[in-house]
Amino acid sequence: MKSSPSSLHRGFTLLETVIAIGVLAVLLTGFMLVFSPAAEGIRKSINVQEADRLASALEQELVTLREGEETTDIATGFDKAFNFIEGSDTAADALLVYQYRGNADPTRVRTDGTPEPVASVKDKIPGKDFIVVSMARKASDNLFSNENTGDISAVEGAVYLVKCTQLVFGNGNNAGLELGDPGKIVDPKDTQNTASSGSTYSDAVIAFAADFYMLPAKNAAFFSGSAFANSFNNMKTPVFTRNLAVRR
Repeated sequence: MKSSPSSLHRGFTLLETVIAIGVLAVLLTGFMLVFSPAAEGIRKSINVQEADRLASALEQELVTLREGEETTDIATGFDKAFNFIEGSDTAADALLVYQYRGNADPTRVRTDGTPEPVASVKDKIPGKDFIVVSMARKASDNLFSNENTGDISAVEGAVYLVKCTQLVFGNGNNAGLELGDPGKIVDPKDTQNTASSGSTYSDAVIAFAADFYMLPAKNAAFFSGSAFANSFNNMKTPVFTRNLAVRR
């Protein structure tokens, strides 16, 4: 007996459809349980790596005294670190950490020894024409803020504001380090003894907490106008915090 065409090409019954949907739901649930933690772990790993890079760039640049940075109060890398940490509590001396595209040609450097910014990547080859440079500068530094020749013209990724607060010893024989007063650096064992510069600071190390905040914009107009000052004052919750130290 031959089967009729309709019996050979019949569709799914309602029961079969419900069962298929149930099986698919179970499979999708299992997939999410297995792969979601892995994906979350990757995101956390990237975040930790980014935080490490930013903290390392800050710590290294703080003690690197570049050409043209010497003043009456800044004669060493430690003096520079003192100045940057102390001033990071005000918008006028705000401390920034970021990456920018620097010219890969070793002869194309600025007066402070850093690579010239590469504003446009059109027809440029990474690694050959430009490299990505991690940098920490004050927002007021013309080598950052100039819209034509400053780092701001070639920023890669976000710009982070960093507010630093010295860590000092608390009261009591077994007291550990605790946050001091923002914008003030003192003898960590005698908080009544305030230092005015790196040369008058009595200890060999400045321990500090660095709060990193992601800024909402990275164009020259933002940093030259009131928007930056407003953001500086309104930022209360950092993306992350690292306890760091600079040594004399």
